[in-house]
Amino acid sequence: MTEQKPLKLSPSAINLMLECPRCFWLEKHKVWKRPSGIFPSLPSGMDKVLKEHFDKFMEKGELPPEIREYGIGNGYKLFNDKAKLEIWRNNRKGIQYKDKTSGILLMGAVDNILSKGKKLIVLDYKTRGYPLKEDTHEHYQAQMDIYNFLLRKNGYATEDYTYLLFYYPREVSETGELIFDTKLIKMKTNAKKGGEYFKDAIKLLERDCPKKGCEWCEKV
Repeated sequence: MTEQKPLKLSPSAINLMLECPRCFWLEKHKVWKRPSGIFPSLPSGMDKVLKEHFDKFMEKGELPPEIREYGIGNGYKLFNDKAKLEIWRNNRKGIQYKDKTSGILLMGAVDNILSKGKKLIVLDYKTRGYPLKEDTHEHYQAQMDIYNFLLRKNGYATEDYTYLLFYYPREVSETGELIFDTKLIKMKTNAKKGGEYFKDAIKLLERDCPKKGCEWCEKV
């Protein structure tokens, strides 16, 4: 008899729950899935290039200039357990925690990790087409809270903040090179809140489908 795979939740699934509990329930119960648009390949390409870029500095024991220019230096290092980081970056593995009662698995794949003494700090890359607005970083709050929750559930001490490093295009040089500007945002995080999102998701999935929906699922 084939062992049934545990139901997996991710930060994006939690964000869907926060946006529309009914869409979340229908998708996770495999009744219906909200249509998604075509995912542009540029962010994926940028993600790969940035990870390679940061890994070169990690191997030299240094921080890249786009981090140092914001005064992040003394006491900070890039997490240098490359084998573990490869797992944590993998979208099919990531950092995991399984709820013992329901068997539901929460997992999140990080971009990178900083260390400061014995504590870890998530460093996430974001690419955008335009400069940031004042509240741009707030859209990633639940994701960052969940990352901190997952690290602590795996026995790691973390700071109560994470860093978001935004890249957005500024201009094309005369030689045809695309030049990006960067913005580093320090975000307060709440690991306890990340755990509460997970508990809320489990409770929702154990109940009947919510009746109230959104414009996407109201006719399902």
